[in-house]
Amino acid sequence: MSDRKKVLITGAGSGIGRALAAEAARRGYDLVLAGRTESTLYETSTLCPGAACVLAVGDVTTAEGRNAIVEAAGGRLDVLVNNAGTLSVGHLRQMDDAALERMTATNLVAPIALTRDLLPVLRQSGGRVVNIGSVFGDIAYPFFAVYSATKFGLRGFSDALRRELSGSGIGVTYIAPRATRTAAEAEFAALVEPLAMTLDSAEQVADEAWTAIEAGARESFPRGKERVFVKVQRLFPRLVDKSVGAQARNARTLKALEPVSKA
Repeated sequence: MSDRKKVLITGAGSGIGRALAAEAARRGYDLVLAGRTESTLYETSTLCPGAACVLAVGDVTTAEGRNAIVEAAGGRLDVLVNNAGTLSVGHLRQMDDAALERMTATNLVAPIALTRDLLPVLRQSGGRVVNIGSVFGDIAYPFFAVYSATKFGLRGFSDALRRELSGSGIGVTYIAPRATRTAAEAEFAALVEPLAMTLDSAEQVADEAWTAIEAGARESFPRGKERVFVKVQRLFPRLVDKSVGAQARNARTLKALEPVSKA
């Protein structure tokens, strides 16, 4: 039997999930690559030389999809990385029910449900649950209101689960990247300059995430100003209200938002 550890990564077909998979392979893990599209999961597997890769095709927002992913994981799992996510940007008044339900189901309900379903095998290995959140899970941003809410929820779930599982041998790590250069960037690209957003590569996010995971860290935030802002947000939220509120009212921000807002 192989003594290599096994990690399951959701949303592994692109973006941060693909980078997390490649970095895991580099660090000696075998992989269960989960996502909705077999072809993109296969592309990810080609970037993971030396790793045994199982492709788990399923929609994590459905019970059927989660069942397929759990089955693909088999009887042993060392790390679960809840990475799959989705994003819609714009004025809340223009968000339709489909967008609200899509973000809530993918970013919050799905990782909670999949974690529940995989707890038995994680308990056997003394494994780790890793939730990929966002800096927006601490610093709630205008025009990202629903996305921020789901990431706040995922951070809360991580804290509660860590406490619930204390003494069980299962660890919980919450990873909070800032904006990242992936296909999802197209959704908010117009806001990068007016909101003074800093973007990292998916590879940088993956490297920092795996460093935190292997250190058994409680949480991980990006290096730079966002880490400071998170501390300010937790201690002096009114200061962030004032600063970010001014950005939201700025004419340049509102003009940049027009192309991504629904009429």
